[in-house]
Amino acid sequence: MSTQRTATEAIEIKPAGRVTGRVRPPGSKSLTNRALVVAALAKGRSTLSGALDSEDTQVMVDSWRRLGVAVEHNTARGTMKVSGCGGLIPAASADLFLANSGTSIRFLTAAVSLGRGEYRLDGVPRMRERPIEDLLAALRVLGADARCEAGAGCPPVRVRAKGLRGGIVKVPGGQSSQYASALIMAAPYAAGDVRIDLTGEVVSEPFVRMTVAVMRDFGVVVEMPQPNQFLVPAGQAYTGLPYDIEPDATAASYFWAAAAITGGEVTVEGIGTSSAQGDVAFVDLLERMGAKVQRRVDSISVAGQSLRGIETDMRAISDTTLTLAVVAAFASGPTTITGVAHIRKQETDRIAALTTELRRIGVQVDERQDGLVIHPTPPRGATIETYNDHRIAMSFALAGLRTPGIVITNPACAAKTYPHFFADLGRLTGQT
Repeated sequence: MSTQRTATEAIEIKPAGRVTGRVRPPGSKSLTNRALVVAALAKGRSTLSGALDSEDTQVMVDSWRRLGVAVEHNTARGTMKVSGCGGLIPAASADLFLANSGTSIRFLTAAVSLGRGEYRLDGVPRMRERPIEDLLAALRVLGADARCEAGAGCPPVRVRAKGLRGGIVKVPGGQSSQYASALIMAAPYAAGDVRIDLTGEVVSEPFVRMTVAVMRDFGVVVEMPQPNQFLVPAGQAYTGLPYDIEPDATAASYFWAAAAITGGEVTVEGIGTSSAQGDVAFVDLLERMGAKVQRRVDSISVAGQSLRGIETDMRAISDTTLTLAVVAAFASGPTTITGVAHIRKQETDRIAALTTELRRIGVQVDERQDGLVIHPTPPRGATIETYNDHRIAMSFALAGLRTPGIVITNPACAAKTYPHFFADLGRLTGQT
């Protein structure tokens, strides 16, 4: 791949041949932001190694500092040293800006409910269209006064906090697993036991398991009396410690996909069979499509071969929907993706955006409420609108590895989770 920056700050991706090599993506955004919350609430000092430096993690760091928690962020070393507050939010008031980071605003809304004071959380215009009312309703049951300022179920959010008393809450599981994760992470510091019951179909369930695993590493046990039921007994507390963050599995999906699309072979280092990240299962889908996958303890390799279409429910690993949709354009036979209606409420309406941009490069797509069907057609060059969505930018860059004339507008939006994506992709192909 070679990249060419135009006057409009777009990048043209040029075909690369067989993409072969080894790569280590930056630290997991999901693990970094969870570890930041837990470390900030812990007693004592934590050092997070391999932490991601991106817009989503930067707004989280800035917010904890505004809340009175000391965070030393060494971007060169990839470390964050966090002096935990022991569950007592130091600041009595704060105005927090979370850009378009859904994890940050949801996790922090629950965390500030442990404080004593008034807190306001807001973001960019798109954030004001992203739902949060189900989380606020649960927090009100647990004792917080948490409201949307505009009364529309979306940020800005204002929390008048006096601690959480505990209790039992029911949270719909169909919009975002982040609600459950936010509540579970704050729960150890409630006055009484907290039980969260996820109702209905649960999306991105592996991310809740990731939350539970991080909490366990910091010394808090979450019980599961029944499926999709999480009990956090009162009287527990996090303990600060050194914590290693593995590379981001969603970011890795782009490199595994690059190998699959081009018939090359790519090894992603630092992610293996013991990974806590559900999105590692993306390689299972590539394997079903015909790629060869080799799994090791500390790395996973994908070798591309002839690809075939598949049918798959991606509700558990929905962040990789965009990656798979672009891979599907190069398969033989249609690919049907279901179970991802909730991604319409993310950085953009991702189902609509995928449909529009795949059609723009000549691929036939049937749009459905909860997914899409991709009918492979040889893609053609086109200028891709990214909707300021990092995953649109990174996914459609893959199409350019096979198709001349693919231009990605606003490539800087990748900085939300992967600031150096285009540089890393270029280094992998040796054509920067």
